[in-house]
Amino acid sequence: MKRLSIILPAKNEAAALARLLPALRTAQPDAEIIVVDDGSTDDTRAICAANAVDCLSSPYSMGNGAAIKRGARAAQGEWLVFMDGDGQHDPADIDRLLAKLQEGYDMAIGARDWGSQAGVGRGLANTFYNWLATRMTGHAVLDLTSGFRVVRAEKFREFLYLLPNGFSYPTTSTMAFFRSAYPVAYVPIKAAQRVGKSHIRPLRDGLRFLLIIFKIATLYSPLKLFAPASVVFFLLGCFNYFWTYYHSARLTNGSSMLWSAAVIVFLIGLISEQITALMYRRGD
Repeated sequence: MKRLSIILPAKNEAAALARLLPALRTAQPDAEIIVVDDGSTDDTRAICAANAVDCLSSPYSMGNGAAIKRGARAAQGEWLVFMDGDGQHDPADIDRLLAKLQEGYDMAIGARDWGSQAGVGRGLANTFYNWLATRMTGHAVLDLTSGFRVVRAEKFREFLYLLPNGFSYPTTSTMAFFRSAYPVAYVPIKAAQRVGKSHIRPLRDGLRFLLIIFKIATLYSPLKLFAPASVVFFLLGCFNYFWTYYHSARLTNGSSMLWSAAVIVFLIGLISEQITALMYRRGD
């Protein structure tokens, strides 16, 4: 087997790592294990040292995505495994994901079922993201935001410059692979309850997750988002025109503004499509 690197972004996850790291050593004894300490203030470093695991420490928190990028740059393996450091993912599932890479896929993602979602609100949001990504890509997307995945290192590093420093690195990397025609597979998994408190706060991060919706579209094909919006503005302009013409036999400023908005939105989408194409050309 090619050499394997397991990357765990962690921020104050010492309690979970104390159980997870020995389990990883047992499941993958020959793998390189890297914990990326994102400015933790607990015993994360001591736990890593006790388990003979490499720990990349940051003097302050840079974000989950930043930890993923640091780990991917430092890893020596040809295959990279990304897992959350909170104890949700079962090390026994790694072999099931690796089997998909052996079949020829470039990325294999652990797809959580409804019972593995962290609450009804998160479950509904993830279901919507999956539906939108499926419509955008034309491929079945079973879990767009799963942090448990296996990738070919050289393919993943092509898109490091696209990954955000905060949340949503799974969304960005998944859509980048689809956009570049790298095959992606999904493997059903069960995710356990996380150890400790989540770092995601609905009120603080609500806007971030809303932006994921637009990122899904702009990362894959912006015109698929802007073109329908342009059509809506155009139809509203036509409706307003027929309404005002029927009642006052004239063309109003409202119709002209809606038609102008339709043209502007379409042109913005066209330009965004060209910019997106240039972004992915960097990985050719």
